[in-house]
Amino acid sequence: MQPLISVAELATARETVTILDVRYKLGGPPGPAEFAAGHVPGAVYVDLDTELAAPPGRGGRHPLPEPAAFTRAMQRLGVSADRPVVVYDDWGARAAGRAWWLLRYFGHPSVRVLDGGWGAWRAAGHPVATGPAAAASLGTFAATPGGMPIVEASGVPAIGVLIDARAPERFRGEVEPVDPVAGHIPGAVNVPTHANLDATGQFRAPAELAAEYARVGAVPGADVAVYCGSGVTAAHDVLALELAGVRAKLYPGSWSSWITDPARPTVRGA
Repeated sequence: MQPLISVAELATARETVTILDVRYKLGGPPGPAEFAAGHVPGAVYVDLDTELAAPPGRGGRHPLPEPAAFTRAMQRLGVSADRPVVVYDDWGARAAGRAWWLLRYFGHPSVRVLDGGWGAWRAAGHPVATGPAAAASLGTFAATPGGMPIVEASGVPAIGVLIDARAPERFRGEVEPVDPVAGHIPGAVNVPTHANLDATGQFRAPAELAAEYARVGAVPGADVAVYCGSGVTAAHDVLALELAGVRAKLYPGSWSSWITDPARPTVRGA
C-alpha cells in the first residue's frame, strides 16, 4: 500500500475514505481548537496524547496504546478495516505519521498520509469545514498488534543501523527541551525528520530518500530501527524509509524510555 495520498487524490476520494485530523505540535496550540477553526470536510479529530498513546511512564512519554484502548478510540472515530483511512496534520506529517504507523501496526490494511497535510489542502483551494465534528457511525475496527515490526530496549544494541529521528542538536545533546537526560543511544546515526521533506513540506522523491538513508547504511535488506524522543516522530522516518524501499523497525519507547534505566548507556556529541 502506497503510504502517501495527494490532495488531488483525496479531493476525489473524500466520500469513500475515513479521514482523521491528527493536528498536534509539541508545545503548540491545542489541536481541537485548530480543528474547529478549519478542517478537511468529513474529517474527525484524533487526540495524539490520549488516543494514539498510553499514559506516560517507564514506557516513555508516548507508549503504545493497549489494543483494547486503541480499538475503542478508532471505533469512536468511525474507523473500519474495510474502509481506507487517510490521516493528516499541519506538522509535516510528524503526528499523522504516528497515526499511520499505529493503524498499520494494529492491522489496518489501507492507511495513507496526506502529503503536505493541511497546508497543501488549503493551498490547493479545496473546501474547508469548521466547527466540531463526530463520526457518522461507530467503526468496527479491531486492533491486532504485529502488523509493523518493533524492537524493544533489550534488542536495540544489536540493531545494525539505529537511526535517531530527532533534530541534530538534540541528537548531539547540545539541548534537551523535553527529557531529563540529553544525548543519544550509543551507535545511533542521525537522520532528522526534516531531511525527509522538500521545501514545500511534502515528502522527497523515493530516489532522494533512498540516497539520504543509504548514506547511513539504511539500505534494502539491512537491519534498521528508528527512535526519537518518545516514539512519535520516529514513525516519520519509518514512513520515509518505506518510500525508499527499506523496511524499518520502530523502538516505541525511544529516548524517553531508554533513559528510565540508568544502566543503559548514553552519549553526547556527533
